[in-house]
Amino acid sequence: MFHLQLSVFSKTKTLEADIDDFHNKLINASMTFGKAVDIYLKEGKSENFKKASRRIKKIEHEADVLRRSIENQLYSHNLLPDLRADVLQLTENLDRIINKFDEATYMFYVEQPDIPDEYHNNIRELGRLSADCAENMGKASRSFFRDLSSVRDYSQKVYFIEHESDLCSRQLLEKVFDSALPLANKLQLKQFINEIADIADTAEDFIDELLIFTIKRSI
Repeated sequence: MFHLQLSVFSKTKTLEADIDDFHNKLINASMTFGKAVDIYLKEGKSENFKKASRRIKKIEHEADVLRRSIENQLYSHNLLPDLRADVLQLTENLDRIINKFDEATYMFYVEQPDIPDEYHNNIRELGRLSADCAENMGKASRSFFRDLSSVRDYSQKVYFIEHESDLCSRQLLEKVFDSALPLANKLQLKQFINEIADIADTAEDFIDELLIFTIKRSI
């Protein structure tokens, strides 16, 4: 299934399966986060939101277990140090994004921000963009192991979506601070907006590294 040069991962089906499953965790977390934001805007801290929040926490825990398994296997096999370092960095970056989904959802769970209806569409769109950005990042990373020629295509999607996310968050912040909301409410909304937008920013940083790794493997 994997086609990295040197057929490195043909040495163990377990490592191959764990890396593939790790990407599934990232994509599942992305989709669940988008749904969680939408549920919160419609229902607040409802049972449906709590269920989505618990789902993301479960994914985050499972991803941590997989990451440790992948790291142990990488060190137990006689891999080229440079390749091993790249794969370790990739898994850490994926795990960082999953953690961000968990942290953002937990903020909603604990702080229960009062978001005026006039901002719902903007927040919903920002959540969707960040989730889509992370999902395409996961697809780009999976392509690193399966088909290097597809990495750039997904990477370009990440760059485009991140730019849209940046525009959305800036417009939303301007809208919030131009409003008559109390300053405390404005600052709380700013924190949530930045937390969601940071997911897309982090995904873009990941892609910058991934493209460098891809060039190294293509030579």
